[in-house]
Amino acid sequence: MDRRSFVLAAAILAALLGPARADTTLNVATAGDQNMVDYINDYLGPRFEKAHPGVRVRAIGTGPGDAGSLAIEQKLSAEAKSGAPTWDIDVAVIHQRGAAQMVGESLLAKYRDQVDTSKLVSSPKADNALGTDVSGYVLPMFDSQVAIAYNPAVVKTPPRSYADLVAWAKQNPKQFGYNGIKGGMAGIGFVMGWVNAYAGIGPRLVKGPYEEADKSKIDAALTSLRDFNSNATLTPGNAGTLDALNRGEIAMGAVWADMFYTWQADGRLSPDLKLVLPSPGMPGQPMYYAIPQKAAQPQLARDFVAMATSPEVQAEGIVKRFNWYPGIDAQYVEPKLDKKAWDKLFVDITPQDLKQNAMPFPISPYFTTVLNEYERITAK
Repeated sequence: MDRRSFVLAAAILAALLGPARADTTLNVATAGDQNMVDYINDYLGPRFEKAHPGVRVRAIGTGPGDAGSLAIEQKLSAEAKSGAPTWDIDVAVIHQRGAAQMVGESLLAKYRDQVDTSKLVSSPKADNALGTDVSGYVLPMFDSQVAIAYNPAVVKTPPRSYADLVAWAKQNPKQFGYNGIKGGMAGIGFVMGWVNAYAGIGPRLVKGPYEEADKSKIDAALTSLRDFNSNATLTPGNAGTLDALNRGEIAMGAVWADMFYTWQADGRLSPDLKLVLPSPGMPGQPMYYAIPQKAAQPQLARDFVAMATSPEVQAEGIVKRFNWYPGIDAQYVEPKLDKKAWDKLFVDITPQDLKQNAMPFPISPYFTTVLNEYERITAK
């Protein structure tokens, strides 16, 4: 275990072993930004405690990105090696990469068929995490999605495919922007969608198996992307793309849908801007609810996940509070939302659009190959 992971794991342990003020404590460890911790402490926790007198929900954040999930993995791995009969974390909120690793190490319980809301989930991302079969071990907390934001005053006909985007960019140089692969995942999502559109390796990109011979096809796709970049604007980050759109410096850009809607709700982005999800697809990724193999409170953990993935909570907590796409199928969430809330999230990009064009990120070997080759080829 490296020093950083050790420190994170120690911090989790210290937080979880702090003084409890209830008959029973349900410990929830969450990767992600501070808003994930706040969501559990301020919304999910009180709601669950009200329905379960004598139970206290205690949340600890482990940090953003894959490092936050790695800290949880390190904690569970250490407990597994120690032979402890029960482990300190009851519910873990983790990224796809972390889920794949923890399933491979037998650190998670296969609990999904014991939770009623599992029948409301239709996304293939509930079963596949970057090429690893995680079916039964996770339920999606929410789904996020990379899309194309555009200014309809300038873009009269938004691109419905990558080919449409290429043609438009030739006619409107420097009016499309994305943040490359170093300024945030929206840019990476755009690049992965491009490779999916032009490498010609189909479902293998997201389902495997990895084939070394595909590298030449990826290189060819990225060479065409290098040419496209001559007509594009490279922005400094996810926020930089939205800022450029809002200032009118670009007319289209690759963005996270939830970040786009949150900026509009906060008044930081023009309400006139819209989204489109082009074919053959752009990536998104979920966060997962998982239950460790030896959670001290497994039944309460399952009850907590069932509540958190219920249509009511998905509507109020996931859609209204964060502008995320629900982790369960949207058809079960729609009746719980007023028309204004539904239209805000699903008019530009419909549930059918998501079903057709929301792709997973590529499996890890392809993901790494694309990033490395992008650096090599586009730097020329």
